[in-house]
Amino acid sequence: MDTLPWEAELMRVYLGESDVWGQHPLYRVIVSEARRRGAAGVTVIPGMMGFGASSLMREEAPSGISDDRPIIIEIIDRRERIGALLADLREMLSGSLVTIQTVRVPIYRPGSAGA
Repeated sequence: MDTLPWEAELMRVYLGESDVWGQHPLYRVIVSEARRRGAAGVTVIPGMMGFGASSLMREEAPSGISDDRPIIIEIIDRRERIGALLADLREMLSGSLVTIQTVRVPIYRPGSAGA
């Protein structure tokens, strides 16, 4: 496992749950690629409501079931790895928003099994 420096980068990718790459949900493709590259951490966060550059409203249905909720993918890793990942994902990210910020990482360690 890599040891992160005190500073790392947090990349957030905003997209819709129904966005696909090939025949796979785009958020799953991005998470798989980040994992394959050994990213320090990735979290997918489903949103309740949101819109982006197209002003297309995405929201969870009142039943709680929706096929197009907003999704945020947070990826934390070293600057050079985030940059390389973003360069390779650019083609997939039409209709998306990506932000990158520097973050402090004071703790990074695995949890215990069953915790």
